[in-house]
Amino acid sequence: MLTRKQKELLVLIRDRLAEEGVPPSFDEMKEALGLKSKSGIHRLITGLEERGFIKRLPHRARALEIIRMPEDMEAKNSGKGARKTRLPANMPDMAAIAAAQSISLPLYGRIAAGMPIEALHDASSMIDVPVGLIAARGKINPDDHYALEVDGDSMIEAGIMDGDRVIIRKCDTVENGAIVVALVGSEDEGGNEVTLKKLERRGSKTALIPANKNLQTQIYDAARVRVQGKLVGLVRQY
Repeated sequence: MLTRKQKELLVLIRDRLAEEGVPPSFDEMKEALGLKSKSGIHRLITGLEERGFIKRLPHRARALEIIRMPEDMEAKNSGKGARKTRLPANMPDMAAIAAAQSISLPLYGRIAAGMPIEALHDASSMIDVPVGLIAARGKINPDDHYALEVDGDSMIEAGIMDGDRVIIRKCDTVENGAIVVALVGSEDEGGNEVTLKKLERRGSKTALIPANKNLQTQIYDAARVRVQGKLVGLVRQY
């Protein structure tokens, strides 16, 4: 049996994971439950963990996973009048994604962080990434993201190394100075070269700028450069 406060905290964590992709902070938990100190929250979380309702994930801030809900609460949630989290149409189950703390994205092969290479459109494999890397304004949509493996050293001064996996959010417009996946070439040319660079608009021209003092900026007519996505995260294997 759970205490009333344990149930309140469990529901709060579940709902916040479903709505925002991350659990509430200890301060937010304390305020929501009307407790005077965070030590009470620590005791409640420890109790829920010992009873197998939640799991604390090591080496991650605010990382809690819902393992199960009490049977009486599951029955209430399935009944008439139960509180339901409203999700956008065609969106994945955000609660399940958030609980897992990771999500699989398609890995579209290698992208040149040097000179452009031929674009790869077919996913050769999948990669698991932390949910936080693709969370934007509390919403999670893995269909708007993909991963690429970096080939080259032109972005090393931005902390992007050869062999890193970069997480890209699909978009066709970005702010000046963003690091982007850029497709270089006109429609007549097939538009089949892609590179990872910092983008800067200069009148009728577009500059693709490396983060390596030994390499030169490439300048193109603006019409020849199309943004395929914006860098939002990086995964490195040691």
